[in-house]
Amino acid sequence: MEKFFKLKENGTDVKTEIIAGITTFLTMAYILIVNPLILSDCGMDFGAVFTATALASFVATLVMALVAKLPFALAPGMGLNAFFAYTVCLGMGYSWEFALTAVFLEGIIFIILTFLNVREAIIDCIPKNIKKAISVGIGLFIAFIGLQNAQVIVNNDATLLGLGSITNPAALLALVGLIITGVLLAFRVKGALLIGIIASTLIGFPLGLTQAPSGSWAPPSLAPILFKFDFSQMFSLDMLIVLFTFLMVDMFDTVGTLIGVSTKAGLIDKDGKVPRVKQALMADAIGTTVGACLGTSTVTTYVESAAGVEEGGRTGLTALTTAVMFFLALFLSPLFIMIPSAATAPALIVVGLFMISPVKDIEFNNITEGLPAFLTIIMMPLAYSISEGIVFGIISYVLLKLFTGKAKDVPVLTYIIAAIFVLKFFV
Repeated sequence: MEKFFKLKENGTDVKTEIIAGITTFLTMAYILIVNPLILSDCGMDFGAVFTATALASFVATLVMALVAKLPFALAPGMGLNAFFAYTVCLGMGYSWEFALTAVFLEGIIFIILTFLNVREAIIDCIPKNIKKAISVGIGLFIAFIGLQNAQVIVNNDATLLGLGSITNPAALLALVGLIITGVLLAFRVKGALLIGIIASTLIGFPLGLTQAPSGSWAPPSLAPILFKFDFSQMFSLDMLIVLFTFLMVDMFDTVGTLIGVSTKAGLIDKDGKVPRVKQALMADAIGTTVGACLGTSTVTTYVESAAGVEEGGRTGLTALTTAVMFFLALFLSPLFIMIPSAATAPALIVVGLFMISPVKDIEFNNITEGLPAFLTIIMMPLAYSISEGIVFGIISYVLLKLFTGKAKDVPVLTYIIAAIFVLKFFV
């Protein structure tokens, strides 16, 4: 382990990495239920999608662990699965087989782009202040997700968002869990986030939120969705639009997550680059391709990886642990399914706190650097999208530099990306 993952060199050890990997898994285990729920709305088999979700997450995270050797986990992306089910299938009227075909083609294209270093070049051309802002924005976004999962923050027709009922069992559990986690962190207890999740799950029993494990422990069959592609409309305009949307959202969600979590983990080098980013992007591309074959929507790098990083995860051993957990989930699904989302909310909220620390290093006193960084930060939680935050940050950065006589400060590729983003609003 030491030789392969270079644990001492990265200031970590086996115990720390394993705890970090389990913590990452527990904060994103909800995808094992949420993804099948969403995709079943467009006619896909719930049990089969559960198996596909676990296997695709296992394969992609394993590639991240053994090839990229980074502490990031991957799974079918939230937002992308909703686009798959509610826009492509229910909105545009296409079959889920059509949507799976688009995901498969996206994965193939990503493998080619990664092999040609196109995606790596995109990461490298993002300005340093925006890279720091991405970490901060993800912090706010991930805390917002936690507050939503716990129903502390709810929909409000008058103001869009509002405070939920604090006496609601879910909100109450999350707030109690938050205090427990905070106290553990204050005493510098190792595995504080993991202990907090387990404690919250147990407290959920008397509140009626945690249910005892039940149902079959055998993995459901993949037969209803395995390799179910429809290439009959491969060259249609709608396929092009759907494919482009999958490509753009997945690319910049992944880019944003890699930059943000790497920044927090101290993995960014002095030139502002993510180490072994090509291999990390390849894990994402392979995961998406394999996931489509198995029968699930686009696989992407998860912001919940920040929970493991906060527990001290620094190498691929963290990801390897998470991958093993996804594989075990196939046979222990009732056990993992019993963890209520409110029990993982405290971990997400605390991770949000730690993710915003790079904000102090952003050059807010320089408006051409500070305003794009601020837009990157604020748009992520408000637009509920990492990629949209990057879109607003990059476009504003280019325009401000252009109109203040600093056009030469901007790399050519950054101009090209900004132009593509602008076009995105009109497509």
